Amino acid sequence: MSDVNPPSDTPVPFSSSCTHSSCNPPWTFSCYPGSPCENGVMLYMKYVSNEELRWFKQLLLTEFRTGTMPITWDQVKTASWAEMVHLLIERFPGRRAWDVTSNIFAMMNRENMCAVVCREINGILHTLEPEDLNVGETQVNLEEGESGKIRQYKLNVIDKCFPTWDFMTWPGNQRDFFYQDVHRHTEYLPCLLLPKRPHGRQPKTVVIQGVPGIGKTTLAKRVMLEWASNRFYTHKLWCAFYFHCQEMNQTTEHSFSELIEHKWPGSQDLVAKIMSKPDQLLLLLDGFEELTSTLINRPEDLSEDWRQKLPGSVLLSSLLSKRMLPEATLLIMIRCTSWPTCKPLLKCPSLVTLPGFNTMEKIKYFQMYFGHRERDRVLSFAIENTILFSMCQVPVVCWMVCSGLKQQMERGNNLTQACPNATSVFVRYISSLFPTRAENFSRKIHQAQLEGLCHLAADSMWHRKWVFGKEDLEEAKLDQTGVAAFLGMSVLRRIAGEEDRYAFTLLIFQEFFAALFYVLCFPQRLKNFHVLSHVNIQHLIASPRGSKSYLSHMGLFLFGFLNGTCASAVEQSFGCKVSFNNKRKLLKVISRLQKCEPPSPCYGVPQLFYCLHEIQEEAFVSQALNGYRKVVLKIGNNKDVQVSAFCLKRCEHLQEVELTVTLNFKNMWKLSSSSHPGSEAPESKALHGWWQDLCSVFATNDKLEVLTVTNSVLEAPFWKALAAALKHPQCKLQKLLLRRVNSTVLNQDLIGVLTGNQHLRYLEIQRVEVDSNAMKLLCRALRSPLCCLQCLRLEDCLATPRIWMDLGSNLQVNRHLKTLILTKISLENCGAYYPSMAQMERLSIENCNITQLSCESLAFCVGESKTLTHLSLAENALKDEGAKHIWNALSYLRCPLQRLVLRKCDLTLNCCQNMISALCKNKTLKSLDLSFNSLKDDGVILLCEALKNPDCTLQILE
Repeated sequence: MSDVNPPSDTPVPFSSSCTHSSCNPPWTFSCYPGSPCENGVMLYMKYVSNEELRWFKQLLLTEFRTGTMPITWDQVKTASWAEMVHLLIERFPGRRAWDVTSNIFAMMNRENMCAVVCREINGILHTLEPEDLNVGETQVNLEEGESGKIRQYKLNVIDKCFPTWDFMTWPGNQRDFFYQDVHRHTEYLPCLLLPKRPHGRQPKTVVIQGVPGIGKTTLAKRVMLEWASNRFYTHKLWCAFYFHCQEMNQTTEHSFSELIEHKWPGSQDLVAKIMSKPDQLLLLLDGFEELTSTLINRPEDLSEDWRQKLPGSVLLSSLLSKRMLPEATLLIMIRCTSWPTCKPLLKCPSLVTLPGFNTMEKIKYFQMYFGHRERDRVLSFAIENTILFSMCQVPVVCWMVCSGLKQQMERGNNLTQACPNATSVFVRYISSLFPTRAENFSRKIHQAQLEGLCHLAADSMWHRKWVFGKEDLEEAKLDQTGVAAFLGMSVLRRIAGEEDRYAFTLLIFQEFFAALFYVLCFPQRLKNFHVLSHVNIQHLIASPRGSKSYLSHMGLFLFGFLNGTCASAVEQSFGCKVSFNNKRKLLKVISRLQKCEPPSPCYGVPQLFYCLHEIQEEAFVSQALNGYRKVVLKIGNNKDVQVSAFCLKRCEHLQEVELTVTLNFKNMWKLSSSSHPGSEAPESKALHGWWQDLCSVFATNDKLEVLTVTNSVLEAPFWKALAAALKHPQCKLQKLLLRRVNSTVLNQDLIGVLTGNQHLRYLEIQRVEVDSNAMKLLCRALRSPLCCLQCLRLEDCLATPRIWMDLGSNLQVNRHLKTLILTKISLENCGAYYPSMAQMERLSIENCNITQLSCESLAFCVGESKTLTHLSLAENALKDEGAKHIWNALSYLRCPLQRLVLRKCDLTLNCCQNMISALCKNKTLKSLDLSFNSLKDDGVILLCEALKNPDCTLQILE
């Protein structure tokens, strides 16, 4: 290792022309929210090629040779980029890690990378913690035979966690189930413990959250497997242990050391040695949803003694809060619903969200499941049903969907007719778990048992309960015969280590039967259906606090069951009649909720829209949305586009739409399911069709008058489709607001709406970069006699002075424009030029860098106007000398100016005499705003005296 040679043909991540002093990389080193790389340091290491990373490791080894804890090649040869970052931060504390990294890149002749390293250290230097002079870990001194016990423990872990997914069957020995790894989860492994900003330290508590079935337990076992195989942070001296919460949730008290000894029989002395070095413990905690005891949040009730026998809740709470073993590293696997329970206990947790299957992985699963003849047809059907396809994000749900669709195809059924919505696919699959056909259902499992199962599911969903005991079964009137039957169907499962405790095999089963509880008829009851309360319906259709509700799937299933075709499938499958009585209740509650103003905020598309799309009945949807006047939509995926288009087309009285589009249309569908790599993917065509459906609302709804597009990036074809709809002869849009959108929006198509739509009266452009070509298009539109725009508002838009002067020269041509509002537009270098005010009634130039030097020409323009009624120059540093020109103009105005706003204009006592004189001469001014100026007491006294003058007509003074 003494001679280090650079690898051949090494790709350079940055341009070689970049110097050490300045470098502008072609990307920003950031990650999407929830990524394990989020807020990580040294993210640029991710973009180093494999060959360069190997070279980097070789050079790094020389830095360790003089240290007390040398690193061997075996410990770093398989290390990922993230593990190398961890190693650097750990072994070179403070800024030394960045200095060593920069030196190595310099030896590699990567001056551009040196510059990036330098820029990062300058950005976070003030937040780095002081250097620890006693750096390095001390390994546990093992006696003869103890190393062998550790190796044996690792072999046991490998044997227990080895993923033989290809031979795995689930549930109920379903032979067609196969496991497909989520590729991104493998990429997540080394990043979970990536050092974070601002202190550049490894997080000691990492929370891995995700929906049920997304792969949290699989990822935990993969960590254990990789550690036992010496492939996970090999430079660390960790000893890893995996615990399911049920192991701690025992009736008898245990100490933490006893729990470890249980995993490692006959190693009591070795366990004591390992526990003496808690910084070398890696603890993985899983199964919080099955925890039946309550976590303890009072510090005085917790313990720091890992030898003390404690109740399971106290032991687990002590670990989570770092009261016990504070130096240990925790990886915590939880559902999103468990996060509120655990969060108060955790100290500075790093939160990672598991995403499940992406689009490419879903398509791959369908292609693997179905043969060549079937897969394109099935895949096309699934993609067209975006709610169904989005649920396939969870691997086991993806299998359930494939299994249900395959059954229908084997029976020769048309998928579109047999499965009109996502709910019907789950009806088909879940009914197949029952051992007999529908006509024999009541004989095998009494109808009361099905009601009991649904009752259990519904009650537990409302109370966020996932594990059921004897008392829960009795409350639901579910006897042991029914429990045994549902266990045999794999609908229920026993909780390991818990006597008489059960859970639904999958959460989606619990959601399904909970919704079924409110649609089935049970003749033995006085009222043969279970009534939904107003509050329950509200929880099902509204997302509280702007986040996705944990009841969302239950709501989808409820509305899906009420679809006519799906209801028939339910009756056929479960041998019970469907009641539509709650359907009428839904309409009543929805209409009441719509009367609440303003509309309830939502993170994306309202949950109600998804539910209405699932019912797939136009008359019902139109009636439900009859009271909607305004919708706020944040579209982040193709499901949102399809659902929004379906519902908006049925909002007959809709007047206003606020649209935020975060979906990357350009890169959304790169994978084609066809055999021709260059052909367009069918899902891409579908997405464009749904977008056109959404846009068509503006051409068909003559009551729709306001459109706001905000925080959006849209590609040209989608802007073109929107512009075409806005120019349609039937479009009655009056106000168009563009806020924080990509600069390409100001293209010929969209600006053409100004001349193509005779109803448009108001245009607002906020925080958009306006280039010369866009301004030319805008000016041409303003000059056109077809442009009926009455108000133009430009706020915080980047443009050159020349561009603003071009705009001003074209405004006077438009005889319709009455209001101009400029805010946060830099007019400092526009000289003495201001727009003509010949036809202007309202002019607002706020926070535009107008100074006292340019006030004279502005005052002249105001004085020449015959129509101006409102003038605002707020938040400009006019000062007394600049305002003097305004006061002089005010004395001889020819226009009926009624309101003048000079808020925060750096005015002082010295301007008061000129102001008072002007106020006494002007006979039209009714309102004056002088707030946030330094007139002081003397100035206010003078002003009050002037107000007593009968010649002063001012009525409002701010």
